[in-house]
Amino acid sequence: MPVPAAGETWAVGAVILNERGEAFAQKRGPGRRLFPDSWDIVGGHVEPGEALLDALAREIEEETGWLLRHVRLFLGVAEWTGDDGGGVRREADYVVEVKGDLNRPALEWSKHSAYGWFGPGQLQRLKENRSPGEFLIHDLVSRALQDRSSAR
Repeated sequence: MPVPAAGETWAVGAVILNERGEAFAQKRGPGRRLFPDSWDIVGGHVEPGEALLDALAREIEEETGWLLRHVRLFLGVAEWTGDDGGGVRREADYVVEVKGDLNRPALEWSKHSAYGWFGPGQLQRLKENRSPGEFLIHDLVSRALQDRSSAR
């Protein structure tokens, strides 16, 4: 498990799967400074001194109202630069199971405009409003769905 070093900017991301093997994504609102109108997985910034899994549980609850139940798979660390001038970030991404009503996420509607469940046939939608080479969310969800299919 990675451990953020002092001065590094970290984020966490959760690929949440439902019982049909679809992954949850939410669409960032058009007024967002970072990646407006783009699909995103649940997650966000790690606060200074906060452990990655604590940040993951906090972000899941804040963004959906669901509770982290189990981390199934560590997908790895990605480095990316946002379009907000915030510099390089490191993001630790996980496939997780959550507790709660998966049909009724408590979205932060001031930050997100839509949500959906994405199976293999809907993955292309995750590339909306992203340029080639900016398919981190698509690639993470695709990998999580492939890993899930392989585990069956």
